[in-house]
Amino acid sequence: MLIKSILNRIQLHHGFVYGATRWVEKSAHLLLEIDIRPRKGSQPICSGCGHPGPGYDTLTVRRFEFVPLWGIAVFFLYAMRRVDCSWCLKVKVERVPWAEGKNHLTTTYAWFLAKWAKRLSWKEVAVSFQTPWDNVFRSVKMAVAWGLAHRNLDNITAIGIDEICWRKVGSKFLTLVYQIDNGSKRLLWIGKDRTKATLKSFFVEFGPVRSALLRFVFTDMWKPYLLVVAEMAGQALNVLDRFHIMSHMNKAIDKVRATEVRTLKAKGQKAVLTSSRWCLLKRPENCTEKQTIKLQELVALNLKTVRAYLLKEDFQRFWNYKSAGWAAKFLDDWCKRTMRSRIDPMKKIARMLRTHRGLILNWFRAKNLIALGAVEGLNNKAKVTTKKAYGFKSLEVVKLALYHTLGKLPEPESTHRFCG
Repeated sequence: MLIKSILNRIQLHHGFVYGATRWVEKSAHLLLEIDIRPRKGSQPICSGCGHPGPGYDTLTVRRFEFVPLWGIAVFFLYAMRRVDCSWCLKVKVERVPWAEGKNHLTTTYAWFLAKWAKRLSWKEVAVSFQTPWDNVFRSVKMAVAWGLAHRNLDNITAIGIDEICWRKVGSKFLTLVYQIDNGSKRLLWIGKDRTKATLKSFFVEFGPVRSALLRFVFTDMWKPYLLVVAEMAGQALNVLDRFHIMSHMNKAIDKVRATEVRTLKAKGQKAVLTSSRWCLLKRPENCTEKQTIKLQELVALNLKTVRAYLLKEDFQRFWNYKSAGWAAKFLDDWCKRTMRSRIDPMKKIARMLRTHRGLILNWFRAKNLIALGAVEGLNNKAKVTTKKAYGFKSLEVVKLALYHTLGKLPEPESTHRFCG
């Protein structure tokens, strides 16, 4: 089968025909060049207004890179025409259907690279297809811009708000807003920092009409988030995320353990808490055999760390209640017992739970209506995206990567989809 026959099947361009094809050896690499010429009698299309017009002159031949064939680089060669446009009242370069503007990549190849960039790091895509990193970056940028312009934001009823740390210095936090409806889970918006102004700018962009349709908003206990949600989406049920509550408890236990390790060491007593950190922070069913044995040894001892651990494990029963009323009774009782424990970090947790009691109980009102663990799952994927790239130096680049990976952005229909 001729190369031109394949191209006419998968990449037919109205008003243009494929001409001669030839092999070219360049720097020990084999290239495939394919000429394109305008169909006889066709008029060039103005790149400014999109109207056809009479030709003015023809420029020198340009090369456009297409999807590689069997690892062989493929290039379209075409001499762009200029249009004497009566609508723009200027002489403009024509618009061609296989490339956008001055881009030397064909649109098909750009989408091909962008799809692979969802699976591999951008550097790996560049190496695999022997193309510069900049080509991959521009392809992802094009895909994200098109997807954001064409995505549908109607009928969103549940969102989750969280933050990730994307670098170690300066403005290191990003606020992420996810859609977490049962039928659709995706990244909606990215904002710099985690301030009230940051989150408020999301609701301004989202619009008052869409904000009024929200029924559930998942957040952590970060006060600026809670204030903005109450102001901008007061009708929605603000639900505190379970993961963040338990994360605070784990930090409290770790603090108790570290303090008690120093105390025992100062008294010259046996270092029984050595190598005990993870067996105390993990759920018992997730511990390894060695950690389980260590945990059993610790539970037999009357240590503050162990008492804090038992309080945390006892609190896990809270999430099994079906009724918000019974859960509230358990919460009040647990906080009362914890305040009598004389373990300051755990007492701090109890005070925090009492302060946010109403929002914590909303978790039971949202139970079975929405995916309660969706926010943390999406946030973990966001962290994997930044880790896969070994970090980002530019805010623009990290936004592109996160939207591209987690945004579930739409793509234009094409005559052919390349397998990959």
